[in-house]
Amino acid sequence: MTRFVISGCNGKMGNQIAAGLKNRPNCITVAGIDAFTGVEKEFPVFSAPAEISCEADVLIDFSNPSLLSSLLELGLSRKMPLVICTTGYSKDQVAQIKKAAQSIPIFYSGNMSLGVNLLIELAKKAASVLWGQFDVEIIEKHHNQKVDAPSGTALMIADAISSVVEEEPHYEYDRHSQRKKRSKTEIGLHSVRGGTIVGEHEVLFAGPDEILSITHSAQSKEIFATGSINAALFLIGKPAGLYNMSDLLADHKEES
Repeated sequence: MTRFVISGCNGKMGNQIAAGLKNRPNCITVAGIDAFTGVEKEFPVFSAPAEISCEADVLIDFSNPSLLSSLLELGLSRKMPLVICTTGYSKDQVAQIKKAAQSIPIFYSGNMSLGVNLLIELAKKAASVLWGQFDVEIIEKHHNQKVDAPSGTALMIADAISSVVEEEPHYEYDRHSQRKKRSKTEIGLHSVRGGTIVGEHEVLFAGPDEILSITHSAQSKEIFATGSINAALFLIGKPAGLYNMSDLLADHKEES
């Protein structure tokens, strides 16, 4: 039986993960972490990671960047794998994650969807062929409760494209104050916030007289919960290191 801790258990994603684990054989939620502890759950809920008294095998985090340091401390003290799905981290916080991954296995991804990660691979392929001839724009849309912009997924896409081109692109987040032509070495990132949009991402390659668009639309948050649970089970028994969706996909390919 694999014992899970859910960080952010009273949020929308936390509830999705808890429901998903109930339908998984040999999986159980033994504790949750949330600032709001008054919500009745089938497992104990603690207001801080350090308060957890029970044993656990892995932790999934969909919470807030402010909780990162205490989650890493918990993982390091217990040698417990962490699946970090929260977005909006600073460069210093990402550096903390990478340092902790030298001692424990950490799965870190801005998006847990299989489809989104396939979009990223397709965008890399397109960029390797079209860069310099086509302009690249990334448009992401999310619900009106999302606080970080651009999304972690949009940045993942931009970073993936940057990794396959010779010159380092410049990320342009907002052109309202710009009074100049678009440069060939920039990637535009645009954020839309409204309603209950789960998550939509489009990578636009605009060239002379033709446009290539690669899009992904999430229909529910369940796909992210499923991905995080799969990532957690993947981490069990893995050595220390920083893992992402590419590692999970490669592992599934080897099994098949």
